[in-house]
Amino acid sequence: MKNKYLFAYLGGAEKAVQKTAFSPVLPEDAFSSLKNEVLRCNSCRLRAGATQVVFGEGNNRARLMFVGEAPGADEDRQGRPFVGAAGKLLDKILAAAKISREEVFITNIIKCRPPRNRMPAKEEVAACLPHLQRQIRLIAPKIIVCLGALATQTLIDDKARVSVVRGQWFERYNARIMATFHPAALLRDASKKRPVWEDIQKIRDEYRLL
Repeated sequence: MKNKYLFAYLGGAEKAVQKTAFSPVLPEDAFSSLKNEVLRCNSCRLRAGATQVVFGEGNNRARLMFVGEAPGADEDRQGRPFVGAAGKLLDKILAAAKISREEVFITNIIKCRPPRNRMPAKEEVAACLPHLQRQIRLIAPKIIVCLGALATQTLIDDKARVSVVRGQWFERYNARIMATFHPAALLRDASKKRPVWEDIQKIRDEYRLL
């Protein structure tokens, strides 16, 4: 089946979202300074076992930001987020929505690969979260998409379940924020493809209105 038909499902009803004010983008050198700082980070034990820090990539003035969980083996090797199987699927989803990867910013809650891709520990999240929060402040996205449970529980609510809150709009970090399933979950369970496409259509429609 061609990629453009892979996610061709009907979208669901969307909750109303209140308009918010957005912070101005800070100077370019502030973003470069943050990147250099994060790349040198040794704040938690994950850095010792990782090949390199995966800062994130894309448009540092992006209106749309995607936040995943943590780098995997491919990401750790290349120093780029979402370049493995899940990343290739995310690329297909974005292409189906006619959103280019270059116009968004993609990163993770955790910047270093956990051993054997295990779930990051609370203290590791706590150590790395300030980096993400500063990324968000500097980029000032108008829409943030949480990919998977860790991003959802870290940025929306620590008790949230993706299966319950996905597709709903929240207001966080001076942005509209929505959770959906991580692309890796779609590779394990094809039944999640339709709800993800429904969510992406909502995100796409809001993004086009910005």
